[in-house]
Amino acid sequence: MNRSYVYTPYHPRWLRRPMSTYWWLGKWCYFRFILREFSCMFVAWFVVYLLMAIDAVGQGPDRYARFMEWSGSAPILATNVVAFLFIVFHAVTFFQAAPQALVVHVGSRRVPGHLVLLGHFAAWLAASAIVAWLLVG
Repeated sequence: MNRSYVYTPYHPRWLRRPMSTYWWLGKWCYFRFILREFSCMFVAWFVVYLLMAIDAVGQGPDRYARFMEWSGSAPILATNVVAFLFIVFHAVTFFQAAPQALVVHVGSRRVPGHLVLLGHFAAWLAASAIVAWLLVG
């Protein structure tokens, strides 16, 4: 038996400073991290909302009309506005992390991080413009 894993009454204890439950309120970067993690709840809400809309369309015009009436109610409208803001925040922080996670080379030279970031935002703008054009006509 290996003696280094045996506990004794005189076993040394490591120094562990007590951590507050609200550690994430200490710095803006920590708070932003927690907000980004929390924003996933609103991404999930939009997925559920979209599935409910697809189901309502599949059930026929009466069901879709009831769904649209429900969607226009103040609590659901407020939830969707807040969810939209959180999803935009989620997307922006995701794109800001991209230059650290994605290393792009052109030939033997590395593309600067700000150009990777600019490319992501340009693609997002282009995709949004195409969706808006398809919806508005």
